[in-house]
Amino acid sequence: MNFEQARSNMIQQQIKPWDVPNQSVLDLISEIHREDFMPDEYKRLALADTRIPLAHGQVTMTPKVEARLLQALEIKPEDEILEIGTGCAYLTALLAKSGHHVLSIDIHPEFTVQAKLKLQQHDIHNVTLESGDAIHGQQQSSPFDVIVFTGSVPFLQESILKQLRIGGRLFVITGQSPAMEAKLIKRISENDWHEKILFETDLPELEGATQVEPFKF
Repeated sequence: MNFEQARSNMIQQQIKPWDVPNQSVLDLISEIHREDFMPDEYKRLALADTRIPLAHGQVTMTPKVEARLLQALEIKPEDEILEIGTGCAYLTALLAKSGHHVLSIDIHPEFTVQAKLKLQQHDIHNVTLESGDAIHGQQQSSPFDVIVFTGSVPFLQESILKQLRIGGRLFVITGQSPAMEAKLIKRISENDWHEKILFETDLPELEGATQVEPFKF
């Protein structure tokens, strides 16, 4: 399979038409090869507009969703990032290449171990990987400039939002299948946040997400 041609097709036919004109995001997606992070049996589908199955009943986002969230977050080189759900670690790599440091936590130790090897192979060393339940965030390491949920949650908690620095951004997909909303939330001040709906989608819940209680803006 010609991955370079498939990568070009992915960018030109999937990502750019989905309102992702940001050249730095497109360049990063060209640089970090998505197929390197996928299970061997699904490498040929790595650049297709589909979610890739992972172990433990998990799935990836689609490439265009990954690109759109990366663009929306406007990550700066000095940003401290929390990723809730490491998964295959492809998004982890994109975040690490965009910001200063990523704390990525996954409930499955297998994903944490695999992620360490994949990131080392790509010479990415500004990531701290932990195994555990991060559905409530990571209060002891906060505040963060950026927080990313890699699976959906029915609602957001106030405790998560308070782990953002003022000026910080959070990406999350909320709601009930099949009608969910991808949201960008910015912390404006000590007690104010701004929410923007980016697009509609559908993504399986993070494990433990049903425990989450709603936060009212």
